[in-house]
Amino acid sequence: MTEQAARKPFLYVVVCAAGIAADVSKLITAGEVGVIATPVAMNGFFDTAAVEAQTGRPIRSAWRAPGEPRPFPAPDAVVVAPATFNTVNKWAAGVADTLALGTLCEAAGLGVPIAVLPCVADALASHPAYRDSLERLRGMGVRFGQPYTGEPDADGGRPEFGWGRALDLVERG
Repeated sequence: MTEQAARKPFLYVVVCAAGIAADVSKLITAGEVGVIATPVAMNGFFDTAAVEAQTGRPIRSAWRAPGEPRPFPAPDAVVVAPATFNTVNKWAAGVADTLALGTLCEAAGLGVPIAVLPCVADALASHPAYRDSLERLRGMGVRFGQPYTGEPDADGGRPEFGWGRALDLVERG
C-alpha cells in the first residue's frame, strides 16, 4: 500500500483577511485539515486558537526554516476561503511573497484541485485586473464559487457565505 493510499485525504484551507473569515470553522468539519493564513488574516480576522484546537494542528503563516520538517502532508486539495482581491490578483500574477501565496502557486503547478470562494466588494470585482486574474486562474483549472460581496441584502441581513460549496468544488474534479 502506498503512502498516499494509507492516509486520509488532506485538505489545505487558505484563509485571507476578510471579515467573513471569522466563520472559517464551518469549513473545517471533517477529515484532515491544515490551515494556512495570510499574515494579515492572523491579526484577529478569525479565532486562531479555536481553529488550532479544531484541526489539532498549528496554523501556518510563515515560511519554515531550512531543515525544519514539513508540518503538513502534501495536499490532496486546497480551498481558499475567503479569497480577497489582493490574494487573487497576486496569485494570478505568480507573486509568492507569503506562505499562503507560495502554497497556492505551487499547488496549481502540481495540479492539485483548488477551489476558491471569493469575498470581494463589487467595486473591486469590476476592476479589469481582477477580471483578468479570474480568467487566468480558471485557465489553470482553479474552480470558483459564487462571489460574495458581504453587502447587506434588501432586508438588511447579510447573505450566507458558501462555506460548504468549497468542498463540492474540489470534489467535482
